[in-house]
Amino acid sequence: MSRTGSPDMETLMIGLRVLVSLGAVLALLWWLHRRLSSGPRATKVNPVTVVSKQGIAAKASVVVIDVEGSRLVLGVTEQSVSVLQTTEAPAPAEEFAASMDAALASPTPVRAPVPIAAFNPAQFGQKSPIAGSILSLDTWRQAATTLRRAR
Repeated sequence: MSRTGSPDMETLMIGLRVLVSLGAVLALLWWLHRRLSSGPRATKVNPVTVVSKQGIAAKASVVVIDVEGSRLVLGVTEQSVSVLQTTEAPAPAEEFAASMDAALASPTPVRAPVPIAAFNPAQFGQKSPIAGSILSLDTWRQAATTLRRAR
């Protein structure tokens, strides 16, 4: 006979010890994973940046990448990767400034806002249970009329 009394109680106590031990081991593994994965390796910057990729055939493409200040144009197939051109990578600030200059050089005309006339439900027919919803034909007629007036 055991210390705890019955054989069923002894089995229950062993099962409880196993569960508590398993929980402690899993908690320790979770803590170690969080501790080790949040170090400097998690914030490491990728030295290769894919700028653009364009497919030119079923299994061939041209890829533009930036690597440590150099911009490479690569021809990529199933069998090989070939360097087509190498230049200095543009600085992001210069690229943004160039795009802003281009936008200011040819401004797009902006139309003055057109006031929207007040909604008149009688203008679009009788009221229905779905009046005013996107399912209502009257809603679409009103939108079309408003768009025609805005022109």
